[in-house]
Amino acid sequence: MQIGVRQARVRALLNALFQAGLNAVDPARAVRRSVKRGGDLLQIGQRRYDLRRFDRVVAVGAGKASAGMAAALEAILGDRLESGLVVVKYGHDAPTRRIEVQEAGHPVPDQAGQRAAGRLLRLVAGLSSKDLLFVLLSGGASSLLPVPWPGLTLSDKQRTTRLLLRSGARIQEINAVRKHLSAIKGGRLAAATKARVVSLILSDVPGDQVGAIGSGPTAADETTYRDAVAVLRGHGLWERVPARVRACLEHGRMRRRGCPETPKPGASLFRRVQNHLIGNNQVLVDAVARAARRAGLRPLILSTSLTGEAREAAKVFSAIAREVAGRDRPVPRPCCVIAGGELTVSVRGAGRGGRAQEFALAAAMEIHGLSRVWVAALGTDGTDGPTDAAGAVVDGQTVASATRQGLDPLAALDGNDAYPLFRTLGAHIITGPTGTNVNDLYLLIAL
Repeated sequence: MQIGVRQARVRALLNALFQAGLNAVDPARAVRRSVKRGGDLLQIGQRRYDLRRFDRVVAVGAGKASAGMAAALEAILGDRLESGLVVVKYGHDAPTRRIEVQEAGHPVPDQAGQRAAGRLLRLVAGLSSKDLLFVLLSGGASSLLPVPWPGLTLSDKQRTTRLLLRSGARIQEINAVRKHLSAIKGGRLAAATKARVVSLILSDVPGDQVGAIGSGPTAADETTYRDAVAVLRGHGLWERVPARVRACLEHGRMRRRGCPETPKPGASLFRRVQNHLIGNNQVLVDAVARAARRAGLRPLILSTSLTGEAREAAKVFSAIAREVAGRDRPVPRPCCVIAGGELTVSVRGAGRGGRAQEFALAAAMEIHGLSRVWVAALGTDGTDGPTDAAGAVVDGQTVASATRQGLDPLAALDGNDAYPLFRTLGAHIITGPTGTNVNDLYLLIAL
């Protein structure tokens, strides 16, 4: 098979596998699977809701997939749904009728998000115990609902968020800080309303901890002010965050008046809250494995909770690639090794990229010279970092090809500058916003 033909075949195969996974975690389908209506009765998981018992039914939410979730919920509830508001990342909107969709900044919060979050909080605060509130959450909700705790500013939260994102901190650590700087996260949205609450949640967090998804606005928070301080100190950020942030966290840690803790497990308010998971990375990965088998590949699922530094995880993935190429194990060719999760990047350079592209570039260095082996990394939301690419695909010839074109892969990796290199090589995978978000997908294909 000619190299060009083989590359085209692999590209088409990767696109088919990725699309199969995305179809499985489509937010509208996930809502329809999870919310069943028969007349005035709703079945959600193990709980039933009689719509006749509620005066008003309202829906709010945030996240990259929340507009698609809102459209599906509207179709189910019909005219029984009164109104609503969801906040999405710019470019991730979808047509709705009763639920308003507002766009805002991600991953760094902006004023549009602050205004929308304030409106959302006022809306839920106006509901009574005779009302039913749906909360639609997906990845990105943390940044899209910025309501700074009294005494803090949006600028304080923006700077703190940027520092955390560049530090290599895990999402759970980042959220421990964000919860304690917010009037809406860490269960505080649920505390702000008297309504019965049903949260429909599309997980973008390895392990699916409900309190970490979107910083858990309707979930009990197991972290504390003390934990938030420890995160900032542990990543060398304590002296770099704004003074008001340090003061807020210190006052909370010392239990001073005006700085109450977030609602904890066992709090009575959660008796009227149902947090229901409707989709996650496991659903995506299982669908990709089925599609790979249909395509004649032997699938092997490594993990759905891959974490850690992107370039270090790439070394492990690449070691498996060498084992497959040299010894036909742990699975013989033709095969597809699959993993999902959320890696991190400790940003030291001033380049452009994202965790998926950093993973792919590091993998390209490790599989240099291997034949008939490809590694791909993709963000399921269609945007990897602050770029227009979902990710990239590399093979054993990527480094040589880059060198021939006068590019320096090692310098690009050291400078966190994978995007320009992959753009020149035509190695990007570009999908545009997918409307969903369930972590990242990592694939190894050996033919």
